[in-house]
Amino acid sequence: MSAPRVLLTTTSFQDTPGVHHEMLTAAGFDLVRERGPLSEVRMLELAGQFDAYLCGDDALTRAVIARSLPRLKVISKYGIGLDKIDLKAATDLKVPVLFTPGVNHTTVAEHTFALMLAAVRNLVIEANHVAAGRWTRITGNEIYGKTLAIVGLGRIGREVAVRARAFGLKLIGYGHHWDEDFAREHGIERIAAFDDVLRRADIISLHTKLTPATKGLINAANFPLIKRGAVIVNTGRGELVELDALVAALKSKHLLAYAADVLDQEPPPPDHPLLGLSNVILTPHIGSRTHESVQRQAACAVENLTRFLAGQPPIAQANPEVASGDKP
Repeated sequence: MSAPRVLLTTTSFQDTPGVHHEMLTAAGFDLVRERGPLSEVRMLELAGQFDAYLCGDDALTRAVIARSLPRLKVISKYGIGLDKIDLKAATDLKVPVLFTPGVNHTTVAEHTFALMLAAVRNLVIEANHVAAGRWTRITGNEIYGKTLAIVGLGRIGREVAVRARAFGLKLIGYGHHWDEDFAREHGIERIAAFDDVLRRADIISLHTKLTPATKGLINAANFPLIKRGAVIVNTGRGELVELDALVAALKSKHLLAYAADVLDQEPPPPDHPLLGLSNVILTPHIGSRTHESVQRQAACAVENLTRFLAGQPPIAQANPEVASGDKP
């Protein structure tokens, strides 16, 4: 029996050394590597050639999944974000989707504070001044005593809250997932109405999933509610903030800064409206890209895949109603 043919696309998996490479070799897959995230066009070109996808943020649309059948047995997602996978289509077409929860919350929380501090202290601009031989000093801001709104109190949001207390931030929270004991322990006030979150926060940190309900969560209609001089930090998904409204708020200086690790288009085109704005800090979706986190995510993704193909329960499955071998 031939080895399962697996398409590996995630670049952080491929570029970061660690035990996950040994695990992948030991699995004995017929491995094909591509540099993702792959567009729908490229995925459609490849569809039908593989038994499994070990993917990152590639476009796994209904059309791609349908064309991948009947050969495709499973999708193993490297990471926790499933918004690039048409999960309903995968479920309808009886394709199991595996993922890796609980592997990157520490790393993303740390990156959130890196972005937050860089924004309020003008660190990128100032470091570039010195690198260019200029001694230009800009007065920044403290975060101590400010009100931080954490939008989404899942694993990452809770890790942000733990660190925020050490910085002396006042915490308010918003989201469907709510751990009352955790909130009480860490002094997080639950806010029921999102408009009230925007009115009260000095810093808004986005950690909620991208869904049809959360797309454009911050938009032209509610941007005026945000305090003048507030900061938005986004390590969730770029589409959580309506782009045109965001650009207008930045250009008018209504927002002090926008600091994000995610964009609506990744990588962005050269004419993306956020590029070049002085009060914007962007990083190339590296929030979970540390040696420690990559190895955890990659090892979990490989273990998910090897378990599933061996007929064993995976660590985590996003559509558990689809069983192994359950094909239409």
